[in-house]
Amino acid sequence: MKKTNKIICAISFAAFFMVSVPFGASIHAETDAYVYGIMDIPYADFYEAELKGSVNEYEVDAVSSATTSKWSKNKEGELFEGTYNKANADSTGTILGVKYPVALTQKNLESLGGNNYNFVKLSEKPAAYKIVSVEGGDVSFSKVQGSDVDAAKEVSATISTSTPWGDYLIKANGLPKDLGVVYGVVLKTKTNESYAMRHLENIWRDELSWSTGFVTSEPHGNILSYKNYVGIMGDTVTEIVYITKNGYYTINTSLYVPVKFKGSISASNADVSSGKTSFALSGFPSDYAKKYSIKDLEASISEGEIKFSNAQPGSYVLTASDLNGVYADMSASFVLSTNALPVEYSEQKLVKAEGASDADFKNYIKNISKVSINGKEYKASGKGAVKIINEDGTINFAAAAPDKTNVFDGSGNYSISVSATGYNTPLTFALSAASSQSTPASSESAYKTASNPKTGVADTAPKLALLTAALSAAALVLRKKIK
Repeated sequence: MKKTNKIICAISFAAFFMVSVPFGASIHAETDAYVYGIMDIPYADFYEAELKGSVNEYEVDAVSSATTSKWSKNKEGELFEGTYNKANADSTGTILGVKYPVALTQKNLESLGGNNYNFVKLSEKPAAYKIVSVEGGDVSFSKVQGSDVDAAKEVSATISTSTPWGDYLIKANGLPKDLGVVYGVVLKTKTNESYAMRHLENIWRDELSWSTGFVTSEPHGNILSYKNYVGIMGDTVTEIVYITKNGYYTINTSLYVPVKFKGSISASNADVSSGKTSFALSGFPSDYAKKYSIKDLEASISEGEIKFSNAQPGSYVLTASDLNGVYADMSASFVLSTNALPVEYSEQKLVKAEGASDADFKNYIKNISKVSINGKEYKASGKGAVKIINEDGTINFAAAAPDKTNVFDGSGNYSISVSATGYNTPLTFALSAASSQSTPASSESAYKTASNPKTGVADTAPKLALLTAALSAAALVLRKKIK
């Protein structure tokens, strides 16, 4: 009888355990009753379980975009593959969430009716998925079920506090090419906080950026949400978790997030021959232990004054760092300038002016900021730059504008103005029809020929033609003799 009671108790306990574990809990019994498919999951639902248990659980918003195209780049191979969106009447739009594999029972799928998150059935079980639970009409999505992968030692990450895309930027270095589509990213910190990253605003290829309220809009005019990220300042990111088609891919790291503050630093422009300039600070915390530095400039820096020697004209950056490592760096740009030009124009290239050194010439070339041809201006650096002046000073007659058109239009008459940062006077010169041809594709060789009239290169073609004709005649005579 006792043995019978023990068996009955064991069976009862097993039955109770089986019925007491709900769908969506940390233990999920695999069953053939699951239906697998793809669902359009809003960011809030997609990340809810991922943030569960962290100190700062919050509802993740959709991403509104002021641009007219980037938000819609969700096709295979495009920037935001794996997302879904909604268009506005003015061609702007919103990224609402991600298309991710799910598993749910047939009964739960049927209970959703037409509100089934655009469910599309899969023919086989995916490598990773979220389990969908439906309880009293409420729908929830589990954490990702699948294989967790820790990144190889070669994969690393760095953090920067200087970026136009927000207040902070993390760069992942060495991510595997077969990582595939990134459906989401979660930053986990030392203090048990988790931060969800969304496409376009936070996720951009192998870069992650976010705002904490200092930079609140990015270069395209998109407004950055920041309230849920403020708490990350002063914390340390210990894990960067990528959500992929195969599950979690985790980079273990230790990235301290320096504290930003509403302060400023400014530095004055000066003549390079003056040997000094000034700078000013405001709003720095009282416990900010300042250390100053300027890259590529021999300088002594004290409160409010920069003394320098052996300086070249150009743009420099003064950086204030916190010796205690608590606060973010603050930086200010300034320009040291001169009225002197170390270069001049001669025979289709820029050369050293009389008295200028090799270092002077190299510095000028490095600082070229724009080149104007017949009144049309081209940037020499940054996005959309056109390389018209080469490092050795020669002119690139094959240079093409961002729209692929030749900057030298073939007219043969060009008025050129070269501007360089730190040099107050532009270098201007003209190329005339006498030293050029009308076709841009042959401009470079034409200029070389015109500038070296004594080389005899230009006379080679007619002489070669005469020689060819003479040889042909001789061959004809020889053939007749042989016959």
